[in-house]
Amino acid sequence: MNLKKLVWFVAIATTFLNCKTEEPKDLPEELVLVEEIEPTYEFGFNLDNFIVKRDTIKRGDSFGEILERNNIGYPKIFQIAEKAKDTFDIRKLQVGKPYTLLCAKDSLETPKSFIYQPNKEEYVVIDFQDSIQTYMGRKPIKYVEREASGVITPGTGISVVLDKKGLSQRLASKMANQIYAWTIDFNRLQPGDRFKVIYTDKYIDDSIYAGVDRVKAAYFQHNKEDFYAFEFESDSVRGIVDYFNEDAKNLRRAFLKSPLKFGRISSKYNLKRRIAHYGYRVKAHKGTDFAAQNGTPILATASGTVTKSSYTRGNGKYVKLRHNSTYETQYLHMSRRKVKVGEYVKQGEVIGYVGNTGSSAGNHVCYRFWKNGKQVDPFKEKLPEAKPISDSLKAKFLNHIAPIKQQLDNIILIEDSLKPETEETISEIQ
Repeated sequence: MNLKKLVWFVAIATTFLNCKTEEPKDLPEELVLVEEIEPTYEFGFNLDNFIVKRDTIKRGDSFGEILERNNIGYPKIFQIAEKAKDTFDIRKLQVGKPYTLLCAKDSLETPKSFIYQPNKEEYVVIDFQDSIQTYMGRKPIKYVEREASGVITPGTGISVVLDKKGLSQRLASKMANQIYAWTIDFNRLQPGDRFKVIYTDKYIDDSIYAGVDRVKAAYFQHNKEDFYAFEFESDSVRGIVDYFNEDAKNLRRAFLKSPLKFGRISSKYNLKRRIAHYGYRVKAHKGTDFAAQNGTPILATASGTVTKSSYTRGNGKYVKLRHNSTYETQYLHMSRRKVKVGEYVKQGEVIGYVGNTGSSAGNHVCYRFWKNGKQVDPFKEKLPEAKPISDSLKAKFLNHIAPIKQQLDNIILIEDSLKPETEETISEIQ
């Protein structure tokens, strides 16, 4: 029986015993209820039992210096450090990370426990109240499922739409760079494009917002074409999770290894290459040359938008494509270009033909590759690969997404509201 119920029971029993059937005495004028105060717990400790001191690791701080300036001598510090080292290396305290000292309620306020937080979720306890023990812990995490929707208006992008609704920009990043990176160029969204998304927000200790944890499913209508995306674990052994459309096709698109169906590499990406044409001086070659006969079709290695289709003295006739906010490719020395600026081309589509224009010593295409604005060697980059769902998992996938697709389709598009209207499903991990 808790304290509140006990108070009620005693009060009622006392009133009853003091009553007489003939001439009842006056009842108590007022019942005084004693409210039970809930103790404050954190890191597994009742903080009410300590003086709590919180701070962050400063430049030049060490575990020993922190304890020494809080009235613990170095013999004791050495003993604590020796006991703790098998669980946590106290030399790895990082500047700016928070720590907490739980101190005795005495005149010296002597520390009894040191708690270090390397990140928002995990913490390390070095407890030296009685015996010295060190252990790791995690704060309770709560996941809240939410829904959001929006419509792109003139002069805005998805970030602006989400910001007006008070939603995390990490949601925009996940949609642009993780889910739709290979199917939609978010730099070229059109007014009237619209989206719906089911995602999970993460909270630590019930109240500390830790951002968007994952996107369960999304729908995007771009240029009046529908793009569904459903999160699904395609390989449970390796823990591979990817996004697939309603037909179980992977949304990610791997780059073709070559812009030619038939050709050979005649010169690789080489930042220290010496060229006879320039007197054997070092002249970086930031592309890969594929030699082929004049007129051989050149293919777009990934879907994208034509940003340049032009001629320069060095490049000759060339085409440049933007695939998303991260990747661009360029194709030089064409004999003829087939596409114009602004056109959208699909992976494998012919964009021009092999030639010998510009600074070129023979028929070939120089294939150049940009990542985040920097030219790199695509053959040394770890590029995402598109792996389809296995036939054995396809039926499971379709059954899995059926209710989720219905949930997506039932989300009402909200264009102008300033706050997100959401329905929440809460699950907690203690």
